[in-house]
Amino acid sequence: MSVSLHSLSQVRNDTRKAGEVVLVGAGPGDPGLLTLHAYQALQQAEVVLYDALVSQPILDLIPASTECIAVGKRCGAHSLPQAEIERVMVAKAASGARVVRLKGGDPLMFGRGGEEMQTLKEAGIPFRVVPGVTAASACSAYGAMPLTHRGVAQGVTFVTGHGQDGQPIEDWRPYVIAGHTLVIYMGLKRAGTIQAGLLAAGMAPEMPVAIVGQASQAGHRRVNGTLATLERLANQPDLPSPAAILVGETTAMAAELDWFDPASQPEVSSKSLDNIFDSAAM
Repeated sequence: MSVSLHSLSQVRNDTRKAGEVVLVGAGPGDPGLLTLHAYQALQQAEVVLYDALVSQPILDLIPASTECIAVGKRCGAHSLPQAEIERVMVAKAASGARVVRLKGGDPLMFGRGGEEMQTLKEAGIPFRVVPGVTAASACSAYGAMPLTHRGVAQGVTFVTGHGQDGQPIEDWRPYVIAGHTLVIYMGLKRAGTIQAGLLAAGMAPEMPVAIVGQASQAGHRRVNGTLATLERLANQPDLPSPAAILVGETTAMAAELDWFDPASQPEVSSKSLDNIFDSAAM
């Protein structure tokens, strides 16, 4: 017998009210970039459904007593279909649990957070959204490449490296804009077709580009080149993922502005975050 999301939302424990779901952005991986709301939600959660892009240092902040469910969702490999993730999320909350849906980056930036909000609304489950630092911001900041810069780039566009259902983007002309930075999520494996598409759309082969992998994390690495060399840059065997591709004149500023040394970053632990949280709550 099939069970609908609506019927799951009606399952109630007589001694408990329905729980809630908090859609939490885990950011790019550095636990120090979690918001206080995100950390509080993790500490109060009874169930955490987490994606594969959530870093281990952030998972280590979750109390040992919390039920943690890995739901995958990494580019090219999903351990659970989206519909099943939503079913489990609704069922856990309907049973009275405080649920955190933990996503890498920001829940509403290529994270299907909107779909999960729609599902929760349909099921009558209360929810909140805690934004996180999205990959574009992390790659820009830790890669020392402004997304906008006066006299160089007056705008920025975020796009994925593929269309709906994984189909290639056939027309890149809308993304070739003078004085603009283009950030391409989930495009590393499609760098060759992206390169060809942008060139066919009229972008100059000498346009500066960069790829940043594991921005803010210990494995952080940035490689710079031009659009003509994008495919070769992306195929370097030691380039870590997840990674984003940045295209635009500001990426050429990286060598001048470079500042990030992963080895020199302060360690962030539950104890240090507890101290920060307690201070902020006073």
